[in-house]
Amino acid sequence: MRITRATMGLVLILAAAGCARGDREIDLRQLRSSDNGPDEFSVLPSKPLQAPDSYSSLPVPNPDGRNLVDQNPRADAVASLGGRPEALDATGVPAGDTALVRHTARGGVPGNIRETLAEEDEDFRQRRGRFQRLRIFIKNKYNSVYEPQTLNSVRTNQAYRRVGVPTPSVPPTGPRR
Repeated sequence: MRITRATMGLVLILAAAGCARGDREIDLRQLRSSDNGPDEFSVLPSKPLQAPDSYSSLPVPNPDGRNLVDQNPRADAVASLGGRPEALDATGVPAGDTALVRHTARGGVPGNIRETLAEEDEDFRQRRGRFQRLRIFIKNKYNSVYEPQTLNSVRTNQAYRRVGVPTPSVPPTGPRR
């Protein structure tokens, strides 16, 4: 079987086109929209308007505050499960957690911890991402880069069970029926 120059040229062109990344890259971590249209998921229907019991009891208007008819799925879920939705807006530390917070803050709390962690993570990703622009096959390496820092839930669960700590979140280790 004889391969012509045209066939060989076509194969080379297709191989080169397959290596191109450009804007056509398909990445599971890419969350940007490719069009300029509206985001249909950012528009939520509002609750029906209701007249208040007393107009004098209405809160002072606040441009940064929430509207009384805005959706609040978390509060609705808490209320439907019998909880107190106003506890979601509580600021400060609940009385039952003050000892825990005092113990965790015993060594001091740096004010810029989020910025420090963001810089350290960026440096880590830069070190692990060397030579990524030279790759031929597109591969999402997010999970493999952070894999040494992840918790092996099965191994941890088994370790807790060996020392007698009850772990009700997973089925028991006995024989299946």
